[in-house]
Amino acid sequence: MNQNDVLEPLPLTAWRGPFTPGMQSRAVAALEAGKVIVLPDLPFRLEPDEMQFLNPSVSGDARKNISLDPRTGKIGNVACDAADAAHLKAMMERFGQSALRFLRDLLPTYAFALEFARTSFRPDEIEGRVYSKRHDDKRLHIDAFPSRPMRGKRILRLFTNTAHDGARRHWRVGEPFAGFAQQFMPRLQAPVPGTAWIYEQLGITKGRRSAYDHYMLGLHDGAKLDGGYQAAAPKADVQFAPGATWFCFTDQVLHAALKGHAALEQTFYLPVEAMADPETSPLRVLERISGRVLA
Repeated sequence: MNQNDVLEPLPLTAWRGPFTPGMQSRAVAALEAGKVIVLPDLPFRLEPDEMQFLNPSVSGDARKNISLDPRTGKIGNVACDAADAAHLKAMMERFGQSALRFLRDLLPTYAFALEFARTSFRPDEIEGRVYSKRHDDKRLHIDAFPSRPMRGKRILRLFTNTAHDGARRHWRVGEPFAGFAQQFMPRLQAPVPGTAWIYEQLGITKGRRSAYDHYMLGLHDGAKLDGGYQAAAPKADVQFAPGATWFCFTDQVLHAALKGHAALEQTFYLPVEAMADPETSPLRVLERISGRVLA
């Protein structure tokens, strides 16, 4: 594989439209085909008094990143005083709203179906951090949430590199989802009846886990735990320079974050029905493989 197989560069330089219908169609087609859309000249510019937040010391040690929950307005995993935390929260909110406006303008068919989810800031360096294989995002994986059932909804994530020391964000992008799923799906056990209800009642999951969620978690773990697959799987290494922005369906694109720091990320959810071609979604792919409805 090479970069042309996995990336779709777009020559956009503004966070607001209007964008041409041709550019909008190109973006949707590439996104749903499982490509990473790259905007090499779309920086998210920090204000002078926000530059202090590029220091990794603002992040706590409990998790991989600083996270802002839009439902509660609470910012988590910060290691600074209340005034600075409020200032950092305002920066993250500004980024999140910029990302939302941008995607609504570029992907108008998605606009009113996009569900605004968490905003994250990752000031720490990825390289050298040690996690268990299951939690190590330096290993190829698709995104799936153990505690938040998606029931088929897409996970769309937009990232931007805000590093001011020239550090690039290094990713590894894997093979198309369908081939990966065909390889790993037969290895997975079917859900144990009643388990999803128990998890919901105990508060382990925020809502009822569907068969789709069960299999997506199995695919996530299966890829990360398989050393042979990590070594031999088709893949392409790509880099995103400071000032670059990129986005993709991370439940479809096999990806690994290998190196870099100071990245902002905004998560969105999208119902399968809002897609131009729902048959390309992981839900429909897994249903075709399994021969049954999964959500």
